[in-house]
Amino acid sequence: MFLRAVVMAMALLFSLPAVAEEEKSPSLSAILAKAGALKPLRTVVVARRGEIIAEHGYRGYTSKDPTSIMSASKSIMSALVGIAIEEGILQGTDQRIEPILSDDMPENADPRLSQITIGNLLSMQAGLRSTSGEEYGAWIESSNWVRTVLSQPFEDNPGGGMIYSTGSTHLLSAILTKKAGRSTRALANEWLGPLEGFRISWWSRDPQGIYVGGNMMAMSPRSLLAFGELYRTGGITPEGKRLISKDWIDKSWQPRTTSRYTGDSYGYGWFMRRIAGEEVHFGWGYGGQMLYIVPRLELTVVMTSDEGSSAARSGHRDDLHALLAQIIDATRAAEGKQTKTN
Repeated sequence: MFLRAVVMAMALLFSLPAVAEEEKSPSLSAILAKAGALKPLRTVVVARRGEIIAEHGYRGYTSKDPTSIMSASKSIMSALVGIAIEEGILQGTDQRIEPILSDDMPENADPRLSQITIGNLLSMQAGLRSTSGEEYGAWIESSNWVRTVLSQPFEDNPGGGMIYSTGSTHLLSAILTKKAGRSTRALANEWLGPLEGFRISWWSRDPQGIYVGGNMMAMSPRSLLAFGELYRTGGITPEGKRLISKDWIDKSWQPRTTSRYTGDSYGYGWFMRRIAGEEVHFGWGYGGQMLYIVPRLELTVVMTSDEGSSAARSGHRDDLHALLAQIIDATRAAEGKQTKTN
């Protein structure tokens, strides 16, 4: 009896550190369950090395339901521009936009319009006043969105500070349409369609029929995850087919400017910051539509939210960054346990 009691006591003693470790490192499922306290949150999907390891829907939403990804679609626009350059449809990021959009250039145009390049549009450094935020409503009510963007006054020189504007990515959609002779949606279906799981459910157009560059696009969280995985793997599908060059992904993730509002770096359609000690690349849409890629941990995470609320002003965006930090910590903890086991 004495020996049995000693064995039981030792077993209990050795079990205590494991319990404490588990309390410090909750499981992904527990983290996502608690995330339901974030009222705007609709879905979270977490994939590692291409496999979904956790997902959760809130308030009746699922990861298979189409939702507006808002400005997270700017990352998709960047991919289409990169492919167009590879295909020879566009000359490169230094190509000037004025000759392509000459029909919509305003009379007595500011000479600086002739200096704007495709790269300036991608990195939000066109210099033109933004058509996002307070100016967004007036812009989409105009009869010609491209012409309205080009008629905005300059607030900086091309290549200067970051001026976040959906108008810039809409010009890219107009440029792709004109140079390719096909709609941007047709190009997306052709170039990204071979990616299993990728599907644009709907995408709005401007009065001239040009698909909105960098907004008004809907897809399921699973579809956005598939796109994120394509970037995480360097542009190669799970079947080994290359859709985007690794060089373009590297260029897109190269910091080129900085947001005046968040301090985050910005490349070609992607934000960058460190979260929980990891380098993170992310697409961000109004209301809290997030596509995160954590390269070192081989993580791709999608979060969707109620697009009717301002994530930035409400603090919801910061809550989502904090949720990603928990996911990162849990992944590292699980990785550490696996290393000890091996």
